[in-house]
Amino acid sequence: MKYIILLRGVNISGKNKVNMSMLKEVLVSNGYLNVLTYLNSGNIILESNLDKDKITNDVINILNDEFNVSVPVFILEAYKLEGILNNSPKWWGTSNKEIYDNLIFIMPSVTASEICDALGEPSTDIENICVYDNVIFWSFELKSYRKANWWIRTASTSIKDDITIRTANTVKKLLEMSK
Repeated sequence: MKYIILLRGVNISGKNKVNMSMLKEVLVSNGYLNVLTYLNSGNIILESNLDKDKITNDVINILNDEFNVSVPVFILEAYKLEGILNNSPKWWGTSNKEIYDNLIFIMPSVTASEICDALGEPSTDIENICVYDNVIFWSFELKSYRKANWWIRTASTSIKDDITIRTANTVKKLLEMSK
């Protein structure tokens, strides 16, 4: 099975430093196959016969033991990411450079409705959201991002450890790399 693993909050402003090439080596030495990393922000693709819970626990332990880092880990099967992207709203993931498109992945113990409740209403005429399969497609105008309700709240509310966010380009690239 091919999996996509997203680490929340690594290599940001000198915090939670994880050398991605070293992480790749450690994952390979722990029996994971065809391990790829993308960017320095904690994106991993790998193959394994293990289930998601076992892989998640392995990655958490590796991050703790090898890098002294404790961050939330999100994992999903590559085919599920493909299904999610095949159901994206028409306004999401376009080539419009004035719009910033994101996909909010929600940790398994939390629901999309809980995240939406915590973040409140998106800013009218600045943000668009669409919930699908416990992820949230989220777009906002670049020129007005500082006025966007969700932009302000995703990093400053109690839910920040319950989500991890990737751009449309990143998730599309991860899916492409997993094929």
